[in-house]
Amino acid sequence: MSLTHHSRGKFITIEGTEGVGKSTNIAFIQEYLKAKNIPLLLTREPGGTPLAEQIRALLLENRDEKMDEAAELLLVFAARSQHLQSVILPALDKGVWVLCDRFTDATYAYQGGGRGLDVSLIENLEQCIQGDLRPDLTLLLDIDVRTGLQRASQRGELDRFENEQIDFFEKVRAAYLEMASKHVGRYSVINAANSLEHVQRNIIDALEQFLDKN
Repeated sequence: MSLTHHSRGKFITIEGTEGVGKSTNIAFIQEYLKAKNIPLLLTREPGGTPLAEQIRALLLENRDEKMDEAAELLLVFAARSQHLQSVILPALDKGVWVLCDRFTDATYAYQGGGRGLDVSLIENLEQCIQGDLRPDLTLLLDIDVRTGLQRASQRGELDRFENEQIDFFEKVRAAYLEMASKHVGRYSVINAANSLEHVQRNIIDALEQFLDKN
């Protein structure tokens, strides 16, 4: 099974640790792109299909049994494979743009950075499941970990990831920032600690630069 990178639809991903305001800003981006008459599909990871959403529930649910790190990684990629084949690739093939709440960069950040899994293992799975497909643009909403967790805790009951210790999220954030410095052409880092208006102005700037190039 070989996947090629389809150029007709553009693939935009939104990344960040807990409490960065992804949901609010994804809705804002969706409206912005729709106003430009860009055909758009909004989706999320893990999830995006009925089967992948069931896998998401397994990953997020608090349980007594500790989930093995490799099992967690494989579940993430199982959901991703289903999502790609059922939703993302067909949309890109049709020329539809895909806006995705997290993608494989989250795996490098959470399972690689946070859990300490070998990055080469993630790279191998990424190549196996995605082939050459990578996002065209990644917006990283970045915030101090403590501030983000305070925001997240106000949303209600915490899921299995949100219940992790602060040092886990520090590692996740560091992994995200390292990826941003490695993939400068693809990444736009947005300071999510600023006011919402300021954040959204920065998002528009990043999207306009992207649209100008495409």
